[in-house]
Amino acid sequence: QVQLVESGGGLVRPGGSLRLSCAVSRSIASIYAMGWYCRAPGKQRELVATITDSDITNYADSVKGRFTISKDYAENTVYLQMNSLKAEDTAVYYCHAEIRWPRLMNYWGKGTLVTVSS
Repeated sequence: QVQLVESGGGLVRPGGSLRLSCAVSRSIASIYAMGWYCRAPGKQRELVATITDSDITNYADSVKGRFTISKDYAENTVYLQMNSLKAEDTAVYYCHAEIRWPRLMNYWGKGTLVTVSS
């Protein structure tokens, strides 16, 4: 079992920055991939960024060059640095963990709301 607790959401003006944190209840070194997903009002949940156990990253085209996903192994925390925020980034952001051993398991946090508005 893995618990994921997001924090860092809030209200920010367009062009501003936020850093989201995902506290993980076990060693992230044992997790195949961590990721951030978002669900905007009226839309389905979609990928924002992922990072594997080999530190290979993947980003949605809409956030490339603006968002950065990273991991802190000592703190068992995954971050999403969000810069140059736009109104269309407004969404609930969810942390995700994919474990592949001993079997495939997916875990989700409860989400943190990011609102980009002037």
